[in-house]
Amino acid sequence: MLEHFFSPKTIAVIGASREEGKVGHDLLKNLVSYGYTGTIYPINPKADTILGIKVYASLKDIRDTIDLAVIVIPAAFVKHGVDECIEKGIDSIIVISSGFKESGIDGAAKERELYQKIKQHSIRMLGPNCLGLINTQSSLNASFAADMPAEGNIGFFSQSGALCTSILDWSIIEYIGFSKFISIGNKTDIDEVDLIKALEEDTYTRVILGYLEGVKNGTVFIASAQKATKKKPMIIIKSGGTTAGAKAASSHTGTLAGSERAFDAAFKQSGILRANTIEELFDYARIFSYQHLPKGPRIALITNAGGPGIITADAVERSKIKMAAFSRNTIETLRSFLPEMANVYNPIDVLGDAKADRYKFVIEEVVKDTNVDVILVILTPQTMTEIEKTAEVIGEISHRTDKTIVTSFMGGKRTESAFKILAQKKIPNYVFPERAVSAIEAMYHYTLWQKKPLPKIEEIQIQKENVSSLIKKLRQAGHPQLNEEEVKEVISTYGFRIPKSILATSEIEAVKAAEEIGYPVVIKISSPDILHKSDFGGVVIGVQDPSEVRKYFRDITQKARRLMPDAEIKGVLVQQMVTGGKEVIIGMSRDPQFGPLLMFGLGGIYIEVLKDVTFRVAPIGSDEAKEMIQEIRSFPLLKGVRGEKPADIPAIVDSIIRLSHMVTDFPEIVEMDINPLVVFPEGNGAIAIDARISIS
Repeated sequence: MLEHFFSPKTIAVIGASREEGKVGHDLLKNLVSYGYTGTIYPINPKADTILGIKVYASLKDIRDTIDLAVIVIPAAFVKHGVDECIEKGIDSIIVISSGFKESGIDGAAKERELYQKIKQHSIRMLGPNCLGLINTQSSLNASFAADMPAEGNIGFFSQSGALCTSILDWSIIEYIGFSKFISIGNKTDIDEVDLIKALEEDTYTRVILGYLEGVKNGTVFIASAQKATKKKPMIIIKSGGTTAGAKAASSHTGTLAGSERAFDAAFKQSGILRANTIEELFDYARIFSYQHLPKGPRIALITNAGGPGIITADAVERSKIKMAAFSRNTIETLRSFLPEMANVYNPIDVLGDAKADRYKFVIEEVVKDTNVDVILVILTPQTMTEIEKTAEVIGEISHRTDKTIVTSFMGGKRTESAFKILAQKKIPNYVFPERAVSAIEAMYHYTLWQKKPLPKIEEIQIQKENVSSLIKKLRQAGHPQLNEEEVKEVISTYGFRIPKSILATSEIEAVKAAEEIGYPVVIKISSPDILHKSDFGGVVIGVQDPSEVRKYFRDITQKARRLMPDAEIKGVLVQQMVTGGKEVIIGMSRDPQFGPLLMFGLGGIYIEVLKDVTFRVAPIGSDEAKEMIQEIRSFPLLKGVRGEKPADIPAIVDSIIRLSHMVTDFPEIVEMDINPLVVFPEGNGAIAIDARISIS
């Protein structure tokens, strides 16, 4: 896939320049300088040779077949350059040039025209407005980056060209190597999904890294990432995560969602590890690039300083990994060898005077212990510490075991020489041990993902015709908000239990309805224009007798007309009062990139205060629904505390699945929530007390 981009036999550089410092010159120089073995054809009508290579005035003058064209001319002339590529039969082009949609309306129009042209002629295009690409295996540097990265097994793509150049420069001093290095720019054609598929198939790539500002097609992105991450770890840093980018919404779900929630959910469902910083991105990349995956979460700490050992143990305690409990044999062997003052339990303190031989003995013994999955070796530079020799020893042991070994050689000036040794030995080193713990935890999360089966979407039998005709009628009438009766019709069709309720348009009707349902009852205003009824006293619970029914009917209808004079008031709903159970919320907000974003959390009036919620992109299966329930901080309340019976968790799972089907079946639903969904003790199900639905 994308073979002519990564392994072209012939390259034409349209816009090659004689002038040093120009992009067309630097790109050509990179192709020549870093050992590309194919044939290069510079295109420039005003030059005969550049860098000792014959120059052609036009692609028409070249008799050879061209695999890849790199365009580095002003945006106004790119269209002409692409036309020449079409005439020449070139199927792969990189447009380095800027001045397209990133520059405004005119640039966006140029970019649309460019896209239509290449699609019409089945051409694949990287860019425009990109740095280019690098493939270290074929010594191809088709970019204007200042350096060539070392050969390695990390495939990296980025929407930011400037970030690419900074990372390249940084990777050289950090001894990090790459297989592929790709700047996707405006990703008019080739996008993150294309590159994920290409890097998944690339035998030289072991780890996939990316920087994204957004995705084109969320559904395709999730499917592609799920497939890729079952084979290789993928670590993505996503920018643009502030609340300024979140859309305004009327429902609880929409208010709490926002694009970042959608990306978090999509990454979780795709097996993608999300890095929050560039430093974290490469902390994770380094450990996956160098080391075996851990078989479990049990970590052994070996240190020559007590303080860092304790700090690291604290970091482990706060993570999802755990401190290993050594076998009796390991403890006795360590005790017989180490000085009396050393600590033989986890963390092992080999003391400040430890030389390489002491580290070697302890690491080898810990590697043998079947209770240990990961070893983190901490070294602080004392006057007698054999820093480089200890690094050599650790590297030698690592090559003899399939256990994960990580180091934290703390310091700077005195430990710097050991960093290169550790990198050459494929030992990931972190200057601070907390970063090492974070990277190990990411690795463990990935091992769990690999063992996890892909979600299975269970079918449910629903008669959708009534819902379909109702939504069609409302759309034709231009009513985006469903009233309470319409909402109940929709959710009851999808199998939700709802309390008995009757619409009353007068005090007499309200009393009659209350007597039919049975006291106590709930009275609430009925209006398609009033979404949050309790905010202004539009809901009264525990109404006990006819006189109270009449009083509250008058009170809430008069208040509604006074406070919201333009609202349509249909009357009041007299509703069965539901007591007992725990209140939760389930909802959905339609994300522009990923589609229906499901939400679950504690319900009732505190939802927006506590914000104890979790999200997934629909459709989901029962396993993912269970994970949603277990992820909220208040999950112990649902399990039952201080003698309380546990809530009916299977009923919540069933409710989330039904919601998932509803919003997948009807893309016209843009926002909705059921709040509260009252969940009764185990075996007694759940009932939807109140709900809101908005359609497009």
